[in-house]
Amino acid sequence: MADKVMDRRIARTRGTLQRALSSLILTKGYDAITVDDICETANVGRSTFYSHFTSKDDLKRRGLDEHLRELLADRRRNAPAPGDLKDRHLAFSLPLFEHARDHLDLYRALAGSRGGGVSLGAIRQIVSDLVREEIADNADRNPGDVIPRDVVVTYVVGAYMALLTWWLDGGAKLPPQRMDGMFRQLATEGIMPPDSEER
Repeated sequence: MADKVMDRRIARTRGTLQRALSSLILTKGYDAITVDDICETANVGRSTFYSHFTSKDDLKRRGLDEHLRELLADRRRNAPAPGDLKDRHLAFSLPLFEHARDHLDLYRALAGSRGGGVSLGAIRQIVSDLVREEIADNADRNPGDVIPRDVVVTYVVGAYMALLTWWLDGGAKLPPQRMDGMFRQLATEGIMPPDSEER
């Protein structure tokens, strides 16, 4: 029971620090923020901050990683029963476009700062992991592995990140569903085996 209380306390403290960073990014910009600013906004001491995170970059990276993985896990839990084979491919795409649209100011603040590489790097790593998982889950459909898996991951992730960045830089004017559709149309021929049919 004590472990559960401690886990809740840790989660609450980390959540408070992540919310403090998000609010500061929108008001000050990422580059101007110090660990002291985050601690003051979160009302925690520096030692508490450093018992959870090594730096503001670590706080941002881990917060984004946890948030996006939770979002995608929730999406998977609530997904309809598998039907169309195409709908199961690249399932990360639409939720990430929707999340970026719903938090456009934050995404643009993160990507537009010196720390943008941290944010984009975290998103790239998450997308890479998801594509690797999908390829592993569908390995039986393409046993020949004509194209090496690392090449497929690099191609799909690079294409997704390029589209996401282009879309955000343009103010996210197209709906997430349209971005998802275009990404799928461009990417699926390169990752689905030629003999894959809707079943």
